[in-house]
Amino acid sequence: LAKMIATQLHAADKPVIEGRPLAIICPHAGYIYSGGIAAEAYKILEGETFSTVIVISPSHTAYFPGVTAFDGKAYTTPLGEVEIDRELTKEIASGSGLVDLSNAGHLVSGARSEHALEVQLPFLQTTLGSFRLVALMMGDQDFETCEALGNAIGEAIKGRDDVLVVASSDLSHFHDAKTAKELDSKVIERVSTYDYRGLADDLAKHKSEACGGGPIIAAMIAAEALGGNAVDITGHGDSGDITGDKSNVVGYMSAIIYKSGESKVYDLDEGTAEEIHDNPATGVEFGLTTQDKKTLLNVARQAIITALNDEKLPPPESITDGLMAQLGAFVTLNENDALRGCIGTFTATEPLYLTVARMAREAAFSDPRFSPVEKNEVDFLHIEISVLTPMKQISDPESVEVGKDGLYIRQGFRSGVLLPQVPVEYGWDRLTFLQHTCLKAGLPTDAWKSDDTELFVFQAEIFGED
Repeated sequence: LAKMIATQLHAADKPVIEGRPLAIICPHAGYIYSGGIAAEAYKILEGETFSTVIVISPSHTAYFPGVTAFDGKAYTTPLGEVEIDRELTKEIASGSGLVDLSNAGHLVSGARSEHALEVQLPFLQTTLGSFRLVALMMGDQDFETCEALGNAIGEAIKGRDDVLVVASSDLSHFHDAKTAKELDSKVIERVSTYDYRGLADDLAKHKSEACGGGPIIAAMIAAEALGGNAVDITGHGDSGDITGDKSNVVGYMSAIIYKSGESKVYDLDEGTAEEIHDNPATGVEFGLTTQDKKTLLNVARQAIITALNDEKLPPPESITDGLMAQLGAFVTLNENDALRGCIGTFTATEPLYLTVARMAREAAFSDPRFSPVEKNEVDFLHIEISVLTPMKQISDPESVEVGKDGLYIRQGFRSGVLLPQVPVEYGWDRLTFLQHTCLKAGLPTDAWKSDDTELFVFQAEIFGED
């Protein structure tokens, strides 16, 4: 074991980052499969000292609610014993109602249980030598649990520079290599842009896969509390790179989270949207000021630019109540008066400016109707934002008001949505609006009449770059 790990570390190039790592993300498959990719992150620890390492692992073999923190004496590997930091373990547990001092997931009938945590330890023993351990096992990986755990860790180690966080996770499981690459690239993009909320949303909607997605999100939240704002992806690949069998692979990624002191500064409050226009298709207002609208338009544009440049989008300097409101939003991109992308969400799970940033990137790079936006197109994009009210189900189609309402139609697994400005722009009456929303859902034009069809309306405050 010692020889294998030493060989893998020797083959890895030492990453170059600003300052010390705050957290690392590493795969947990057998060393012959993912050890080389893990070594590309662990290499950064050579010459470093950390008194304690917090390892966050998913539980593969046992289910339990929340998170368990091992309160025993030590974890033992073939390379020796790793003492548990019981004081920090108890502090993290007491800082969150979701973390219990328990052997659940750590021990099953007195025997070893969870490989995802254990395989990280020999790498740490080899690179760091002596350290104490906080061993955390996630039974739940929903965002609420991730956030509570990340905040508890961040609060417990705030002000310290002698604690490292390790998140243990593989990526997609048992797809062909092409499918695996598509799924894994989504995780890599979210992690590299420090978008842990977007990662949580993707995982919840099965747009990507990571068996330790919860540990990754919790580690990013904890590192953020220490000033973490940058991620370097140190390695990625799949099991087929070793076996040669690309028909059924497991994906891997390693990364380093740290605090960058030279993030490119984007003035999101005084950016390119010096003038805006409000769309008269709706009279709904949410209390957004003209400056709020300018800021949101600049957030949308810079979200696209920073994604193209593999940079992190900073928050606006002035966070107003309007920017913090939890409202759904659509971002529409046009190029030369033609639609270039449009993606939105009715679900408000984060501040409005973060929703707008996420939808701008989705519209630019993930609208299945279009190829991803390229750098040479950015200056020609026109951005429009629609901030949405919650949807309200209606029973009478005659109540739909053209010029005020947006329309969402659902029948079985088919659904379609058209924003309030669409019928105004095309000069449609109510009937035509209903028919085209049916077509958007892949339904017959008269499906709105069916008892099986659900109709919803919503309103929007619509504004765009002048």
